[in-house]
This record gives sequence, structure tokens and C-alpha cells, in this order.
Amino acid sequence: MSSLSLSPTGVWHLVARFVTSLAPTPPPAGHEAWVDEHLLPGERALWVQLNNQDRRHSALVAQRFVVERPAASRAEIAGAILHDVGKIECRLGTFGRVIATIVGPRTTRFAAYHDHEAIGARMAVAAGSDPITAELIAGEGLAYEALKASDHA
Repeated sequence: MSSLSLSPTGVWHLVARFVTSLAPTPPPAGHEAWVDEHLLPGERALWVQLNNQDRRHSALVAQRFVVERPAASRAEIAGAILHDVGKIECRLGTFGRVIATIVGPRTTRFAAYHDHEAIGARMAVAAGSDPITAELIAGEGLAYEALKASDHA
């Protein structure tokens, strides 16, 4: 994703995501409980490695996803919850992610940030996720458009 090719909608999404990522507070207890209902133990072990901002974001996106796709399976909901789990590997904070978005995959960590979908899918498979979960995290599958809409809402 290059900042030079972002649409106005994409820029707005990134600005809103940046502002909400500044608060270090964990997700509300109700959101954590909701997430726990939809993740397998190995998936939960991945999710808790995300920083508070990413966990808040993932719970909100997944809840929007269920509204967008009411008949979603547990595996699809888990994919929505874990859609950014690959960002664990890049080990970048908010400002590092902003720089990575602007300059592209110029370093190993920036490249990991840009490839977080494939990385996250591999992590999910290793954690015992359903193939449908990994497919959704990878940015593929029947439910991906609903996830994308939920992530950019």
C-alpha cells in the first residue's frame, strides 16, 4: 500500500485509525468477552499478543463484520478478529506504521508491516485455525469483501 495511490477514503481511514491508535487503553471487558467466545485457544494466544490499540480495533472491526455478514461462521468471525495479527511480527508502533505506510517496504520491519496479511495467515495456521480463518486473514475468500468494508467503515 503506497500513500501515493491512496484514495481520499483510504486516507480518511488511515487518519481515523491513527487518531484512535493513540490511546493505550485496552478493549472494554465486554469486547474482550465477545472475542473470547469466537476464538480457539491458539487464536486467543495470538490475539493477546496484539497491542491494546490493535485489539480494540480488531474487536470493533469483527463486530461490524457480523453486522455486515450476519450468517458468518465462527471461522469467519475469527478471521475478522485476527485480520491484523500479522502486524505482531513487524514490531512497529503507531509512528513506525505511519512511516512504513509513507515510505513503503524499505526495511525488513516495514516489509513485514506491508505483508501482514500473509504473515498473519501463516501464524493462524500454526495456531490451529480453520483454513477459512487463515484465508480471510490472507485477504481472500467469500467473506473478504465484508471484512474489507468493516475494516474501512
